Amino acid sequence: MDDIVLIGYFLSLTILFIFGCHGFIMIYYHRKYKGVIPTHKNEISTDSIVTIQLPLYNEMYVAERLINAVCEIDYPKEKLEIQVLDDSTDETTNIVHQVVEQKKAEGFDIYHVRRGSRKGFKAGALKEAMKTAKGEFIAIFDADFIPHKDFLKKTLSFFTDTKIGMVQTRWEHLNGDYSMLTKAQALALDGHFVIEQSVRNKAGFFINFNGTGGVWKKECILDAGNWNDDTLTEDLDLSYRAQLNGWKFVFLKDFTSPAELPSEINALKNQQFRWTKGAVETAKKILPKVWKSNIPLRVKLQSTFHLTNNLVFPFILLAAILNVPLIFIKNSGSYEVYFAIMSLFVLAFVSSFLFYLYSQKDIRTDWRKKIVLFPLFMAGSMGFAVNNSRAVIEGLLNRKSEFVRTPKFKVMDAKDSWAGNKYLNTKIGLSVIVEVIMALYCLVGIASSIYFVEIAALPFQILFFTGFSFVAFTSIKHAYQPRNLGIKKIG
Repeated sequence: MDDIVLIGYFLSLTILFIFGCHGFIMIYYHRKYKGVIPTHKNEISTDSIVTIQLPLYNEMYVAERLINAVCEIDYPKEKLEIQVLDDSTDETTNIVHQVVEQKKAEGFDIYHVRRGSRKGFKAGALKEAMKTAKGEFIAIFDADFIPHKDFLKKTLSFFTDTKIGMVQTRWEHLNGDYSMLTKAQALALDGHFVIEQSVRNKAGFFINFNGTGGVWKKECILDAGNWNDDTLTEDLDLSYRAQLNGWKFVFLKDFTSPAELPSEINALKNQQFRWTKGAVETAKKILPKVWKSNIPLRVKLQSTFHLTNNLVFPFILLAAILNVPLIFIKNSGSYEVYFAIMSLFVLAFVSSFLFYLYSQKDIRTDWRKKIVLFPLFMAGSMGFAVNNSRAVIEGLLNRKSEFVRTPKFKVMDAKDSWAGNKYLNTKIGLSVIVEVIMALYCLVGIASSIYFVEIAALPFQILFFTGFSFVAFTSIKHAYQPRNLGIKKIG
């Protein structure tokens, strides 16, 4: 039995070590290409028709805000088409109708597009809208975004090469300082955009459209086979198909698209589940095409890391489970060589810390205040292992599920509250029960580490306990929060 635990733990940490230390490679390329910036024209032609697509599903709190912001974008009205792709089944439809009619009266070429069903979810709505889109370029914004007025002038200026198919902007966070939950999300997303997206783009690797805050050349979408609804990450799927066809993408680190982060943890869980499962589905679909293509080996390897990095979550969960018996095994036998080798795996933790440190230093003047949240972020990543492991397993087993959108609550600062919002999830699922069990289990690990004076193991035991207990407690608290409408700020 001891051998099974030791082998399982070694396997888990090996996988985590490989993906964790990939951060060193990202940091290397980040420093190597630090001075490289995308080239563009100083002046752009406004002769091209641009279609802006706004996919919506039950977003009564933010739909009007989004449409108003898009109509303020600085671009000639006669060259701008706006498609509000509304699959809603609630009051959102009436709100959108009223705003669209108002904007039409103001001279905008804007359409309230309703389908007969929600077939294909977001991908289905985007594909259907392509049939009537008049624009040479297609810009897309989700409901939680408030684009800058110069968005089109900034992004269109980068289509300097006929093979450029998409320009993606960095997400900025409207409510990044709202709570500990949004602060941790902001740190995680900054790492993705500032390091991963920027580095991959500069180094010639594949990047992905992030589903919103970007502009496509319509020809690129059609050439790549249009939007597909066979994965939950239609954006990642289309991005790889386009780049495998020879299209080039541009990522703008220094131009942002502000957006609202999920401020309620159960909404965040749904988002993370969709992103994780969709990435696994896309990896299964796309990786064979990547390795059969004639792109360079270095691009194939980076694409593999990119598409499979969510596989770490089951191994995080396995490591958490095996951590406790490992303490007893260490104190009941002679495994000095084994544990000496295992100490090398701390390098993955160092790699992750440096990865997020560099991302904050690159864009934040107050980066010191931000990076101190790294332990909380790590604990949160561990705490989400139950939720995201289920997503990985379902993706691997081809279990199809509904596209569960992330509800937006129009929460911007401390005076705002999502309490009482009609889109709140008030159900306590099985995953929360498992998280509670894991928190109690890891508490046993902490007590055991103290009893056996295993000081080196204690920090990781505390991180696991903190992560599972925070995610479980906050999930329960937020699920029952609608009953306490007097509380203004949660989490």
